[in-house]
Amino acid sequence: MTTNGHLDPPDHPGSSTAAHVVVQDATIGYDRRVVSEELSVHIPDRSFTAIIGPNGCGKSTLLRALARVLTPTSGQVLLDGKEISSYRSKEVARRLGLLPQLSLAPDGIRVADLVSRGRAPYQNLIQQWRQSDEDAVAAALEATRLTELSGRLVDELSGGQRQRVWVAMLLAQDTPIMLLDEPTTFLDIAHQYELMELFRGLHDDGKTLVAVLHDLNQAARYADHLIVMSEGQVVTTGRPHEVVTAELIDEVFGLRALVVPDPVAGTPTVVPLDPRTSTVHPVEPTEENQHDRP
Repeated sequence: MTTNGHLDPPDHPGSSTAAHVVVQDATIGYDRRVVSEELSVHIPDRSFTAIIGPNGCGKSTLLRALARVLTPTSGQVLLDGKEISSYRSKEVARRLGLLPQLSLAPDGIRVADLVSRGRAPYQNLIQQWRQSDEDAVAAALEATRLTELSGRLVDELSGGQRQRVWVAMLLAQDTPIMLLDEPTTFLDIAHQYELMELFRGLHDDGKTLVAVLHDLNQAARYADHLIVMSEGQVVTTGRPHEVVTAELIDEVFGLRALVVPDPVAGTPTVVPLDPRTSTVHPVEPTEENQHDRP
């Protein structure tokens, strides 16, 4: 159903779940350019939330506000019930970690040294490097399959390997909330799914994950809560099977598509229709039609 040109949010059985992160009536933007006005968002506690929507709709802007990188000009972002700006930087860094879209490593730094920087929120003049820090870095390197590369210079690694180093640094930070801005960028399809499986495991262990994702099918397969955005506003939220419909894909993305069950996971899968015809012709892949392309 639609109201005023937008889809009505479906009833979400988890909507009353306590949230560690809440955005209330926030106006967010860059300098004088407003991206979102009076935006309100609840991140369910211990959820794997994916923020989806077309390019430029405000997904990453919302994530940066959640991470305190951007400060709303009005409204507020609450972390554990308190205005996020009221915390000291290290207090925020112990509660949530951010994987940005693009990160630049210092020249000449080695993998293990960069990953160890994730432990900075736990260091001070009295408590320096401890065994718990060493264990956290080792676990992060192992989880991202970087143990054997720990002595390599980050500059020598491939784009996909460097992305895993940044993920490892975030894992070493060991926060209950993890914010991921397009985490599979620069990765080939095999490594994308490997990384998403890693995130699934972290979610299963009780962490709250919030990820900006462009791949709708990955979002539907791995996330248990979706936030759909368009033109700086939330269109709808809910579980993937409630949210991902042909109507929504057409309205939000301008794409005519079928939504069918994923044959492996059973989650919604978006299959674009052939724009050359208005008739749907489902076909079974065969050796002949696989090669029948101009």
